[in-house]
Amino acid sequence: MTDNFTELAFTESVKAQQEKYGTRTAYAKMEQGGAFRNRLTWQEQRHIADRDGFYLSSVGDKGWPYMQYRGGPKGFLKVIDENTLAFADFRGNGQYLSTGNLRDSSKTMLFLMDYAKRQRLKIWAEAEVLDPAEQPELAEKLILPDYDAKVERIMVFKVHAFDWNCPQHITPRFTEEEIQDSRQALTTRIAELETENAKLRNQNSTTLEQSRKVL
Repeated sequence: MTDNFTELAFTESVKAQQEKYGTRTAYAKMEQGGAFRNRLTWQEQRHIADRDGFYLSSVGDKGWPYMQYRGGPKGFLKVIDENTLAFADFRGNGQYLSTGNLRDSSKTMLFLMDYAKRQRLKIWAEAEVLDPAEQPELAEKLILPDYDAKVERIMVFKVHAFDWNCPQHITPRFTEEEIQDSRQALTTRIAELETENAKLRNQNSTTLEQSRKVL
């Protein structure tokens, strides 16, 4: 298994475009330096655990790509180890495009977005579609008993490589929870500042009173 994302991503056609637009020299240095990224560190694991959805790619046997959004409660996509991700796949619209495509070709890409922080994590992986009944121990780790959705299968991803993208052109977006957290943090900070200002006013008043007594 390659663990260098540039080997997977920088095909000859990609390199030709880098050359055309003037970025080839910089990316050639990256290749020479060995951008070895296939072991998920604490940074990637924390980013994954905070997500309530991700984009999943697949390609059908006619060569056409397909992109689908997979969602659920925050953290439903779980890190099994530093090279493996998995989640309990819920029943959807019944087309089974991703499921069928992944049986034709296991190669996939996961896009995990953090719009508030303007971050995106790209993961190259191979997917395996499993029956929960045949994997009871894994299913127990993945199935969320408090989430009212039917689990039809388990998807396991073996990570080959990953890369982070720069924040350019990512429009910040915030969930209701993030907005509430920001409001609470702001309210708390305002209260702290008001308390500090009240203490400062009392100290100034005491100092002024003492100065008057001296005079």
